[in-house]
Amino acid sequence: MEKIKGLIDAPFTPMLANGDVNPEPIPAYAAMLAKNGLKGVFINGSSGEGYMLTTDERMMLAEKWIEAAPQGFKVIVHVGSCCLRESARLAAHAAEIGAWGIGAMAPPFPKIGRIEELVKYCEAIASAAPQLPYYYYHIPAFNGAFLPMIELLKAVDGRIPNFAGIKYTFESLYEYNQCRLYDDGKFDMLHGQDETILPSLAQGGAQGGIGGTTNYNGRELVGIIEAWERGDLETAREKQNFSQAVINVICNYRGNIVGGKRIMKLIGLDLGPNRVPFRNMTDEEERAMKAELDAIGFFERCNRF
Repeated sequence: MEKIKGLIDAPFTPMLANGDVNPEPIPAYAAMLAKNGLKGVFINGSSGEGYMLTTDERMMLAEKWIEAAPQGFKVIVHVGSCCLRESARLAAHAAEIGAWGIGAMAPPFPKIGRIEELVKYCEAIASAAPQLPYYYYHIPAFNGAFLPMIELLKAVDGRIPNFAGIKYTFESLYEYNQCRLYDDGKFDMLHGQDETILPSLAQGGAQGGIGGTTNYNGRELVGIIEAWERGDLETAREKQNFSQAVINVICNYRGNIVGGKRIMKLIGLDLGPNRVPFRNMTDEEERAMKAELDAIGFFERCNRF
């Protein structure tokens, strides 16, 4: 299977003030991401509040993103759900409408505590769209599935034919690299932490990644990889450190899902509020966050329309 090169964005779900999904901004959103060097999107995941959307909303969003995708722009659909039958339905729908791939994180309930349980979960979803690459989305901070990913790779190897790899959103660079090295790099290990792209490049990995701060800081994150590839380590370091400074700001405002979504408004694409139980930013918090971003020179370096 094709391995992803470059960075894939995890987009926010545009919403109206009343919390309804608003697909209207998606064409402009897709064009902006492509313009700033992103290679595709991983929709309806954590940044997109996927678990808080109905199945019909998730299907509609998948259709709108595929309609809006520029030539060569990959659309990967997150289909994870607490209801495995809904996941299979979403996976089959993604295949029907022409998605490039699918992915799923482990459900937050019930918690998965054994590798075999996780394999069966992945197997059921992947088999619903056997012609598409399937990625497991490893984000244990969200679902408590603190399982060894090298053991997952061993268990799915030869058992799930369309298992493409892992979106790895966890702090262990050692484990990430061991998964990357498994069977001479058989699986596609997509780096999932924007704050550590450079050290992963230094280990020989991070050929592809999926990020959340790429929504508004994609130019700088793409720039890390570009600088590394041309041997400009100092520029790569500076851009990685700048990207961490941006992350430090959003951590003051409830992270990427809340603070990051409000940054989109500040750069010219208002994607509306978050759904309850997320606590939306106040106007006062927005002004304070803008001042912090101004102080690090963010608006001179952020994504452009």
